[in-house]
Amino acid sequence: MKFTRTTPRGERASWMEPAGGGGAQLRTDEISRHAVRLIVLASEPPRLETFAALPRLLRAGDLVIVNDAATLPASLPGTTADGAPFELRLTGPIDGSRLSGVLLGAGDHRTRTEHRAAPPKLAVGERVQLGTFAATVTAVAGRKVELIAPLASDQLWQALYAAGSPVQYAHRAERLPLYAVQTAYAARPWAAEMPSAGRPLTWEILLGLRRAGIELATLTHAAGLSSTGDEGLDRALPWPERYELPPHTIAAISAAKARGGRVIAVGTTVVRALEAAAEDDGVLRAGSGTATLRLDAASVPRVVDGLISGLHVPGESHFELLQAFAPRQRLERGIQLAAVHCLSSHELGDACLVLRTEARSAIG
Repeated sequence: MKFTRTTPRGERASWMEPAGGGGAQLRTDEISRHAVRLIVLASEPPRLETFAALPRLLRAGDLVIVNDAATLPASLPGTTADGAPFELRLTGPIDGSRLSGVLLGAGDHRTRTEHRAAPPKLAVGERVQLGTFAATVTAVAGRKVELIAPLASDQLWQALYAAGSPVQYAHRAERLPLYAVQTAYAARPWAAEMPSAGRPLTWEILLGLRRAGIELATLTHAAGLSSTGDEGLDRALPWPERYELPPHTIAAISAAKARGGRVIAVGTTVVRALEAAAEDDGVLRAGSGTATLRLDAASVPRVVDGLISGLHVPGESHFELLQAFAPRQRLERGIQLAAVHCLSSHELGDACLVLRTEARSAIG
């Protein structure tokens, strides 16, 4: 079995050689959210289902938790005072009149992120143009910058939505409209990129879960960038990310655990938020916080029993997180199955359901 290393959004083709020879490739094209397929990694061997089968793959009493952060138009065209072009990609929510992000050089999403030109060097105090509004640089750390825009809050939001577009990668040549990167339950605009594990959760499936006796709850997590074009920065991803955990979700988790149900996170952002919010004694605290932990094969989740995720291959940070829920060999067999059936591996692609080993017998 052999893998290439991919960027977090799979801009380089990811491929594997299944046992028995012959190359198979994970696709990188967009899949309709109504046609997503699901690799089930809860027992041996992994199997392929449609995502629409999710209500029967879980059981009554389980609790599904989603990230309700809406996706920002986080890609902003910019120019320096002397006219040099750049792109600012926001890395999280707007804080009053403050913007935080990373810089890319001239070009657009049709050029792979790692092949984009270096951005112009900015200095603290420099004024730049971002779409229709000006901003002043207040901090610089390599490609990472902070800026302040002298606009009232509502004016800044209007200017942001007028000038910005969704962060996008080279596997799709056409521009993505903002609505295409929103979940059905999107609420506050906190996410720099779509919390994409929830994309195939259509209202039909959400209603199907409720009819099957599966509860639903929400939290908000500021899903950050998955690729910056800078190898050093990418190695540190995911960066610390803001989250907010409401009291009613903590109550729902307690009720699910008491009745023997499992907590199923929709996306790695939900896993990071819940595990970050758990105190040393395992008790969850409501409110806001910053998720800084990085889960891997050595991690033992204290809250989450399983998750729904996109497809990730070895070498990606998300693949390391998945190893907190299933052995590496099982995950690799799941990727092999996905490759054989030509599944797609990026944020607009197919998905997997992973349950912790001790919970594997719960899926029939």
